[in-house]
This record gives sequence, C-alpha cells and structure tokens, in this order.
Amino acid sequence: MADPAELYRVVRLIRRFEERAVELVRSGVIVGGIHPYIGQEAIAAGVCAALRTDDLIASTHRGHGHVLAKGADPARMLAELAGRTTGFNRGRGGSMHAADLRLGVLGANAIVGAAVPIAAGAAWAARQAGSDRVAVAFFGDGAVNQGVVLETFNLAALWRVPVVFVCENNGFATTMRTEAAVAGSITGRAAAFGIPARTADGMDPEAVLDVATEAVLRARVGEGPTLIECTTYRFDAHHTWEHTARPRYRTEAEVAAGRSRDPLDVQGRRISERLRAQIDARIEDVLAEAVRFACESPHPDPADAARYLYADGTRARAGAS
Repeated sequence: MADPAELYRVVRLIRRFEERAVELVRSGVIVGGIHPYIGQEAIAAGVCAALRTDDLIASTHRGHGHVLAKGADPARMLAELAGRTTGFNRGRGGSMHAADLRLGVLGANAIVGAAVPIAAGAAWAARQAGSDRVAVAFFGDGAVNQGVVLETFNLAALWRVPVVFVCENNGFATTMRTEAAVAGSITGRAAAFGIPARTADGMDPEAVLDVATEAVLRARVGEGPTLIECTTYRFDAHHTWEHTARPRYRTEAEVAAGRSRDPLDVQGRRISERLRAQIDARIEDVLAEAVRFACESPHPDPADAARYLYADGTRARAGAS
C-alpha cells in the first residue's frame, strides 16, 4: 500500500500544476490553451503508484497529470507547455505531446484513443525482450468507440499482452454526455474480448490504487490485460477555450455536485492537517520555481524549426513545406 501522504502529495502537485498552467494560459505564456486535468487527479496518482519506475505509460491530450504522477520534473513539464527549449521535448511537444522516455512516459497524444495501441505495442515488445515491464494506456470515455481501441483489445487478449487499459470516464466526450455516445457499457467492451474489467471510484486515489495494483500484477505475471473504468468528474473545462466561449452543456449545480467529492479532500482526510499543510507549502515552492524556470527559459530558434523531424538526424530540404 502506498504512503497516504505520498498519494496526497501527487494529487496536490497535479492540482496546483494545472491551476498554475491555466494562469499561464490566461497571461499568454502558454499559447493555444490546455486540457485541464482538474478533478481527475486521483486516477493518475493511484495508477502510477502501482507501477515500477521502469514501467511504461501512454497518455492522452489531457495528460499532464499522468506525466507528473510518473515522476516528471514539474519545471521541465511547464517549460514544455510554454514552448521553451528546456522542456522535455525542447518545446516542440507542448501540452498534448509531452514525453520522457527515461521515465517510461511514451508520450501524451492528441489522437483520441491512440495511447491504447502504443502502450500495447510497447508492452508486447518488452515481453518479447524478456522483460516483465508493464504498460498502461490512459484514454477517455470518448475513445471507447474508436476502432483502433477495439482492435487492440482483441490482439492484447489473444497474445496476453502485459498492458492495463485505464478508461477515465468523466461523463463527457468534449461536451457530449457518455450515455449519448456509448451503447452498452465501457466494461462490456472488454468483456466481449474476454478481458477482465473493473470499475473504480476515480475520485479516490486509494480505491484506484487497489484496483490498479491487482491489474498490474496480473499483467506482470503473464495473465494478460485488464480494463479499469475509473468513474470521475472533470471540474474545469474540456479545454481552456471554454473560459471565454462558455458553452452550456452542464449546469453550475451539476459541477458543484461533481466537486462535492474532491480527490484532494478525499485523500487529505487520511493525513494530519499539519502534514497536509507542510506538503501544500512545499508544492507551492516547487511550482513557484517551476514557473520562474519556464518563464526565464529561451524560446527555440526559428532557424532550427526543421530539426528533430527525423530520428536519424536527417535535415529537411531547404524550402520544403
């Protein structure tokens, strides 16, 4: 069982990171906006606490929390969001494509459902190499109807791939309610392929950890994939454009009800108020330094815009579009 204080620290880090990132979007430091993970932090914290350092994850467009929970440096992550050369991907990945292979973070991905085949492929490759590493694919409820997700379920089940599929069901695919887009059930998708499926309380880090620990162990000992549906609620916008566009797809009362079980409070009640205050203060210091680091880091040189397009270092032809 993970240390309750450590689980709280991760949840708090993600929450405050996202809130600071939203501030930087509003001030123009982060261009193009972000998809805030506020409200869903228990899932990243609980799942990643069940993993080893060398295990792998593949993330989504709403991926900051997953990357941070896997151990990423908040300063370099924030620099990446701000498009600075000190970011994980030299400012070229941004919010939806942050990766750190040294931590087993195969990358966030803007393509809906794309983390699923990526994680399964990485897990299969690890097993072929004789490793017992496990991979986790994070995806949203809006991805469960993607063909590539279902195709991957099929192969992962047939080949007993050591992968854990984590569906973050926050009730909406952008602004469309899950029940308007998903026939049957999410866990039923897995059951059709003979994949064990569990539903976890995605607002409780320890509840997620319990289910994830079992799924990771199954994968590691060769018993194949598991699907975990984490029921959760997104407190903030699908994307920060909502802060100005203000689409009306849920009421203030609904959001307030969703906020009634805040992962911060759920986990915070498991530690002393004094320890919680100490953790909060440390995180404020960490994020103040991260903001300073990101804002003071240089932007990429436009003359190098074509660098890193090819794995072998081949440069794009001058004038090529």
